[in-house]
Amino acid sequence: MTATSRKIPAEPSLQQFPHPFRLYLAATRPAFFSASLVACLLGIAVASHSGMEVNWPLAALSICLAFLVHAAVNVLNDYFDADGTDAINLDRVYPFTGGSRFIQNGVLSKQQTRRFGYGLLTAAIAGGLWLVWQAGIGLFWIGLAGVLIGWAYSATPFKLNSRGWGELCVLLGFLGVVVGMDFVQRRGFSMQPLQLGLPYALLVTNLLYINQFPDRKADMQAGKRHWVARLNLRQAVLGYALIAMLAGAWLMLLVALQVLPETALLAGLPLFFSWRAFFLLRRHATQPQLLAPAIIDSIRAMLLHGVLLSFVLMMGIL
Repeated sequence: MTATSRKIPAEPSLQQFPHPFRLYLAATRPAFFSASLVACLLGIAVASHSGMEVNWPLAALSICLAFLVHAAVNVLNDYFDADGTDAINLDRVYPFTGGSRFIQNGVLSKQQTRRFGYGLLTAAIAGGLWLVWQAGIGLFWIGLAGVLIGWAYSATPFKLNSRGWGELCVLLGFLGVVVGMDFVQRRGFSMQPLQLGLPYALLVTNLLYINQFPDRKADMQAGKRHWVARLNLRQAVLGYALIAMLAGAWLMLLVALQVLPETALLAGLPLFFSWRAFFLLRRHATQPQLLAPAIIDSIRAMLLHGVLLSFVLMMGIL
């Protein structure tokens, strides 16, 4: 057993959660909120780079609402996949793929999961409407798009991920977080968060993409036809490299066009982890249980890129 595998936690059991608060918090998979947190920080940084004075109370509320939406999407994904792919997934790499396992391991029932997911979504919508009142009606459309994309990703009858639209959903969803955070500070729309947030959104998409390799067999049996399932393994592996290349190329283009300062190229350094993940994926695509290091490298690439770019923008490094 490697050092990496020893760090991977055991699947949940009811005995692990004597207190309901801890149980329900764990069901949201909070460790993965870091993806939303960095998207929020990047949106704030873009607005600051444009000369906006950051309203930190509104920024903090916006981050909390982003967490609520992310939590709701995670929980509802568990609910809608419970009787399909998650029930038959023997190749999962916990905690990264195969769902939270709360339903499968008897920690929560399907109905408890459903009520909890929609409760989180209702709370996020209520808080979002108050934020719209503070920031402007344009935020309503950004939030509405984000909620619909997150819900329709797994929910019947849409099941967008099963139809090959999952990668686009994740790309637009996390790009929407960057745009929304920028809007709250700017009180208006700008092309900047779209331009500057795209590499980060692509790297988040690549995390979803690589997570689908361990789930590929179960997803195909359950009728989920995302791109990792549609393509043969060799083509699917190359798809990971393509997404990473697009993220790096877009960042370099922004620098070449002087949209970003040259020091923003520092944010391209974490792509080293994407390429290391690609070589691991190419070697172990048929051995799902060996893909945890590649998934962790994909997380590192995503988070470090977003943090470094946010730092460059916030500090005004030239």
